[in-house]
Amino acid sequence: MTQLEKRIRDSQVTISQVMLPTDASAYGNIHGGVIMKLVDDAGAIVATKHSRSIVVTVAVDSMTFLSPMYVGNLVTLTAALSYVGRSSMEVEVLVEAEDPLTGDRTHTNTAYLVYVALDDSGRPREVPPLIAETEEERQRVAEGSERQQARLTRRQKGT
Repeated sequence: MTQLEKRIRDSQVTISQVMLPTDASAYGNIHGGVIMKLVDDAGAIVATKHSRSIVVTVAVDSMTFLSPMYVGNLVTLTAALSYVGRSSMEVEVLVEAEDPLTGDRTHTNTAYLVYVALDDSGRPREVPPLIAETEEERQRVAEGSERQQARLTRRQKGT
């Protein structure tokens, strides 16, 4: 590993937060926007740690909620790089809700976000290459590369 290359685990983060009444509707369901913000925060931390620079969110792939979250749930977000380009980085964020009284955990959603690293002038800057150490990580990076190609194709087509 050269000094410029970085491993996926070097920037991976896990964030947990208890959902409060201010995060929810009148019926106790957590607002999707609250979770979307937490997802973006976790992804941005990973991208910042990898690039050691300011980053901006440039894309969020669809976010489908598989199950609801409620007031009192402990929401845990696990975020890790899944692709790195020249200046862009894709981060996979897995979200789980846990009932802290019973320990029951539910995978609520997975999201993929793309960030671009910026230099001091606010222009894209090069980021370190990514090292995938395991077969699972190599598979994740290959899938991330495919998603990035699909994004670029959609962008060229204007859709």
